Amino acid sequence: MGVREGFEELYGAAPEGVWAAPGRVNLIGEYTDFNEGFVMPLALPHTAVAAVSRRADRVLRLHSADIGGPVVELDMDALVPLSDTGWAAYPAGVVWALGQAGHAVGGADLHLASTVPTGAGLSSSAALEVVTALALNDLYELGLTGPELARLAQRAENDFVGVPCGIMDQTASACCTEGHALHLDCRDLSIRQVPFDLAAHGLELLVVDSRVKHALGDGAYAERRAGCEEGARQLGVSHLRDVPYTGLDAALARLSDERVRRYVRHVVSDDHRVEQVIALLDAGDVRAIGPVLTEGHVSLRDDLRISCPELDLVVATANAAGALGARMTGGGFGGSAVVLVESADVDTVTKAVAEAFAAAGYTAPRVFPAVPSAGARRLV
Repeated sequence: MGVREGFEELYGAAPEGVWAAPGRVNLIGEYTDFNEGFVMPLALPHTAVAAVSRRADRVLRLHSADIGGPVVELDMDALVPLSDTGWAAYPAGVVWALGQAGHAVGGADLHLASTVPTGAGLSSSAALEVVTALALNDLYELGLTGPELARLAQRAENDFVGVPCGIMDQTASACCTEGHALHLDCRDLSIRQVPFDLAAHGLELLVVDSRVKHALGDGAYAERRAGCEEGARQLGVSHLRDVPYTGLDAALARLSDERVRRYVRHVVSDDHRVEQVIALLDAGDVRAIGPVLTEGHVSLRDDLRISCPELDLVVATANAAGALGARMTGGGFGGSAVVLVESADVDTVTKAVAEAFAAAGYTAPRVFPAVPSAGARRLV
């Protein structure tokens, strides 16, 4: 059953419209966003879809086709941050954030369904937030831009749900365009669409979902964020974005804490890797980004230390089987890796990774192509 039919069955009338917002995968630039650095995500074909209608009162009704259960009914004037950690907190948080920003939004009925894999580090939560924000923006004629919707969605996740994420996920979901990667400057939030037509070059970018999420990840993000902020403080800059790559060795020599030194080295070098990838794509040398991806993985594994055996196995196996490069992507301790591969080698690399996982006794990974897709949009 589609979301339109599901909405009608739940609420007894057709929705006023249907909207979609994608998940994302990050090509390069990890843990750089909160350091006001650079990231380069692309939207996936997988989306959160919402059928939505306005209401005449201040009631918010939410239902998920994926999770099931009864309709969640909320009083918009009684939404309290950090009071709910379930799925409904994400769309409810967007309504709260719109209200906090002074936008005149009334009640709404929502029916949601998503094909974005959860727990895979592909931003299923951002897709849910952005599709809600876009639908309400359209229905209540708020006139907000994609970047503005992304900021509201981020505020929902930070302040209402309580997850200290950066701005990348929501911006990718709101602003990506088909056939492009998104170069986002996390300081001024300027964006540039960078052509990324892999098929034209006989290439594919595979997402390998390791299907694992390690408990070690709990609190690790906040610890690394604090370590980066400490590094910036010791170096006398507002954010690590301000440490030039050419001055990295000199900066590292000023840091006495080995852990902080590792974090600083990763962030400054990953910002540089984003710039390298953009230069290569602008020059049409797409294959040459492969080794840069692998360098990024080594940095995430050894300096930031957020990889895990499953992700390391994906990268090592894929590269040994002929991939041009690979790295883990997202917050780490599980989730997914990206693998750049010749189209002719997709089956070989996929088979090698599956066999390596089986031999190690791991759950079989899920592998699918990351086709650079459109950002949030109205479908009907």
